[in-house]
Amino acid sequence: MSFFFLASDHAGFDLKQQLVEFLRAQGHTAEDLGCHSADSVDYPDYGHKLAEAMLRKPGNQGIAICGSGIGISIAANRHPHIRAALCRDVESATLSRQHNDANVLALGARFTDQALAEAMLKAFIETPFEGGRHERRIAKLNAVPAC
Repeated sequence: MSFFFLASDHAGFDLKQQLVEFLRAQGHTAEDLGCHSADSVDYPDYGHKLAEAMLRKPGNQGIAICGSGIGISIAANRHPHIRAALCRDVESATLSRQHNDANVLALGARFTDQALAEAMLKAFIETPFEGGRHERRIAKLNAVPAC
């Protein structure tokens, strides 16, 4: 089974709680990094917290949730070891793993109900990285370009 770190802001709190329970019911380990209530917090804090946890425990995956999914994915992607993919449907979750070897599934709680989130998460978990022609592109994503 897999190990997941989950982080959200206040807008993603309820969906995060639902996904923690979903993962545990499926036999996965889920570590909730916060936030721990619906009280207003700043999504960058939790995007960075997720990235820091994944640096300490490499090889695991993450789930990042805010109202739109945009802000927390931007925060997480500031870290070079993170490939957070903001997904809106099962196909994008599948492709994020197949083609991009995404290690963080980013979701927008205002656009994603529980059933869709669970279906996307299931696809994210079950889809392996395809490798092949995509490896060259992942290497370029991982490289820090000179400015």
